Amino acid sequence: MDRMLLRRMQFYGYHGVFAEENKLGQKFIVDLDLRLDLSRASHSDNVEDTVNYAEIHALVKRIVEGPPVKLIEALAENIASGILGTYTIISEATVSVTKPNPPFDITFDGVTVELRRQRDDQGNVVPVKD
Repeated sequence: MDRMLLRRMQFYGYHGVFAEENKLGQKFIVDLDLRLDLSRASHSDNVEDTVNYAEIHALVKRIVEGPPVKLIEALAENIASGILGTYTIISEATVSVTKPNPPFDITFDGVTVELRRQRDDQGNVVPVKD
């Protein structure tokens, strides 16, 4: 499978367990590793034969900047489901969501959740089993 990577997309959202996070919001960083067959697009040089990454960015932006969830795990799941539910050309999506400034009195580069999802034979989005 070929890969399309969208790295370090930054959005402002209101996700978190604490009321302050839902009220004040914060930055979230999203990385995508999308698995799809790019052979047709690589030969045709036609955007209709691939996934328009500007549209993927817009989809992720709507999700991250949309209704809040408590956990970045849920946010990552919403992103994966949104991508796989919208683009049937994509067979697998690895989604990483980083919260660079969690509201704790600790110093580190943030917390990241990464999950891998694919579509099963019935079209349901399910975890990738290695």
